[in-house]
Amino acid sequence: MTPDVTKKAGAALRRIEGQVRGVSKMIEDDRYCIDIVTQIEAVRAALARVETDLLRQHLQHCVHEAMSSKNASEQERVIEELVGVFRR
Repeated sequence: MTPDVTKKAGAALRRIEGQVRGVSKMIEDDRYCIDIVTQIEAVRAALARVETDLLRQHLQHCVHEAMSSKNASEQERVIEELVGVFRR
């Protein structure tokens, strides 16, 4: 990973960690269910943004490198790796 992506992902994950602690506190405080669900959706969206950034990084570097090579087995490995991620 590039240093920029590492820094951005780390900062985002620290914010997400705070959001999750906030959701836990909301549950402990018996807050309104829809407010809790809304916050959970915000956490999911934040995680999805981190996931997208990491996937973009992987595609731009690792996948691009494999596809530019003449190594067919490496190309196939990277394709199967990506298919496996999207299959989950």
